[in-house]
Amino acid sequence: MGTLTPVLTDIWDADRSWTLKTYEAHGGYRALTKALGMEPAAIVEEVKGSGLRGRGGAGFPTGMKWSFIPQDNPKPKYLVVNADESEPGTCKDIPLMMANPHVLVEGVIISSFAIRAHHAFIYIRGEVLHVIRRVQAAVEEAYAAGHLGKDIHGSGYDLDVVVHTGAGAYICGEETALLEGLEGRRGQPRLRPPFPAVAGLYASPTVINNVESIASVPSIIEHGAEWFASMGTEKSKGYGIFSLSGHVTKPGQYEAPLGITLRQLLELAGGVREGHELKFWTPGGSSTPLLTAEHLDVPLDFEAVGEAGSMLGTRALQIFDETTCVVRAVLRWTEFYKHESCGKCTPCREGTWWLAQTLAALERGEGSESDLDLLLDQCDNILGRAFCALGDGATSPISSSIQYFREEYLAHLTHGGCPFDPVASTVFADEAVLA
Repeated sequence: MGTLTPVLTDIWDADRSWTLKTYEAHGGYRALTKALGMEPAAIVEEVKGSGLRGRGGAGFPTGMKWSFIPQDNPKPKYLVVNADESEPGTCKDIPLMMANPHVLVEGVIISSFAIRAHHAFIYIRGEVLHVIRRVQAAVEEAYAAGHLGKDIHGSGYDLDVVVHTGAGAYICGEETALLEGLEGRRGQPRLRPPFPAVAGLYASPTVINNVESIASVPSIIEHGAEWFASMGTEKSKGYGIFSLSGHVTKPGQYEAPLGITLRQLLELAGGVREGHELKFWTPGGSSTPLLTAEHLDVPLDFEAVGEAGSMLGTRALQIFDETTCVVRAVLRWTEFYKHESCGKCTPCREGTWWLAQTLAALERGEGSESDLDLLLDQCDNILGRAFCALGDGATSPISSSIQYFREEYLAHLTHGGCPFDPVASTVFADEAVLA
């Protein structure tokens, strides 16, 4: 095993990698044949034994989630794939579905068979029409080849897959809001319990997993749980796609074992852009607390990143160099969360609005140092009090940026505005105030 572990990304550079012909030429659907010869419960145990944890951000053990489905419930069982990737900086599921949609389709079939579901849904955000068409074409190819439909591979197992187009709401990345949208209602989180495993889609037992989680299943079945568990760390096993974007020489998708560090990934990506140095970065998208250059050697797994004060999240590594105004960056993210709040609960609906107002004033150089404490107080009144995790995510970049860059906030007040030149992206001559 090297630094990179191309599994999901292995055929991305192949000719017409998204087609059934190319996928099968590289061993595609062999895992499905093997899985259909196993008992569904054995597949669940294999995924449990692999240590696969949800790749959508929460990191909940996938096999354990599957085992929560009550098989004595007479209602139909459903599998729902959350492909509503829309958080700023997160960009792993969309390129995966574009380059290799069949690994997702095969994962859907095996996962549905494991939980005894006969209907599965792939929920894709509506703005990415090219991705929707790519996945729909893959599903049609799978039907034509006998991988979907009635009596799959002569096993007696039937499965239908629907590619559903969302309406573009970020909140539908929250699993119960996704179910609301899938059922045709406004996307807003549901009260839990009951949990989706008991009463999910159409009030029936439902498993909801991220694209990358489901796409990882075929390799586990083909190579075995021990193979998957041999990668990663003790508690964060396997491989994952790390998205590097921003001020990096070679941005892109890097598939590597969990536990790799940002320093190692930057070496693979050619480092921060020439002539500049790392200022701050996000380990898991804009809803995770910021980290700085002092965290370059933190292992990128669920536990180590948590101990460092952040979250691994979706492994969306946004890299920012010294030319970036942290206040402006955080304000842009906060405006996004304000806009995407579904409005169901007061802490998030009102809190994100006030966060954006306070940040905007500070970015203009208005107010006083006490406004930083006001911001932190606003964050404290949202954190843990919102109906879902959107409110918590909105506070993360704010509280962490004040923790690491308080002097930069104060510099805005000293200058009567941003101390960074918005045209040339350089610091004014008296940059000592930021030191």
